[in-house]
Order: sequence, then structure tokens, then C-alpha cells
Amino acid sequence: MNGVKSQNLRMRPSLKTVSAVALDDTDRKMIRALQGDGRMTNADLAKAVNLSESACLRRLRALEAAQVISRYAAIVNERAVGLPISVFVTVTLSSQSEAALTAFETAIATVPEVVECYLMTGGSDYLLRLVVRDVDDLERVHSHELTRIPGVTRVSSSVAMRTVVKRGALPV
Repeated sequence: MNGVKSQNLRMRPSLKTVSAVALDDTDRKMIRALQGDGRMTNADLAKAVNLSESACLRRLRALEAAQVISRYAAIVNERAVGLPISVFVTVTLSSQSEAALTAFETAIATVPEVVECYLMTGGSDYLLRLVVRDVDDLERVHSHELTRIPGVTRVSSSVAMRTVVKRGALPV
């Protein structure tokens, strides 16, 4: 997997079954501040939300424990690292049995170009978002990766011309 760690949510039922956590205004302010700057120090966060540092850290740890904040990550510019093309791919499987879904999800998690994968309702089973260097790279992923996964019967791709809205922050 080229050192890329994948999050397989099917294998982590605790993430799949998380219900809404009661958040107060201070929690929401903390979340908004951290969504804007995930490297913010606890001292700066405490100032931003008008709390003592110890109270702020206690609340932050509670948000992490409740999986409101699941991880911290850098947002990498896709173009700057040579992956300027986003491709949305729908995948249809020959079976929707639990075994078929699990087999597909295990296989797709090993494809580094797949940055998002969703189990869907409707006409297709999965919606993927891939990032690729160019059309030749897309053809390689399509013919050597996606269509070789057992159980895949249909793959349909749409190339994004440009990104109109891409939010990293949730509206809390």
C-alpha cells in the first residue's frame, strides 16, 4: 500500500455506529477552531474559546474519547504532489452478499489511488473517488486494479473538470 494507511470503516463498527453527541456552544467553538487549524496549541485553543488551559484540555480529550474528533491530519494539495485529476467511479458487483461486499472493500482498500469509497444505495454498489496523474494513470488503475477485483461487473468513470466546493470543515 505504499505506506498509505487506509481507514476501513466496515471493520470498525464503533465508528459506524457512533450516534450524535450532545455538544454545547463551547464544544462547537473548539471544533470550529480546530477545523481551521488542527495544529493549534492547547493554550491558543483555550484563549480562542475563553477557557482555562486545563478545562480546555479536559474538554478536548472528552471530544476525542467520544470520537467527535477522530484524528488529526494535514490537508495535502493534490496538484502540488502531481495528482491533479479527481475521478468519480461507480462500481457494480455481481452479488451484494456480505461476503462479496467485504471482499470488495478489502481489495479496494489496497488501491492507493482510491481516496474515498462509499457503499451506496441505487443503481451502483459503490462510489469511489480516485486521484490520478493523467489519463494514462487512470487507464492503468481502471484496467489493472478496479476491473480485476473479483465480483466487479461494471465500472463507470467520470472525470471532474474542476472542484467547485470542497470543504474540510463540517458545519457545526
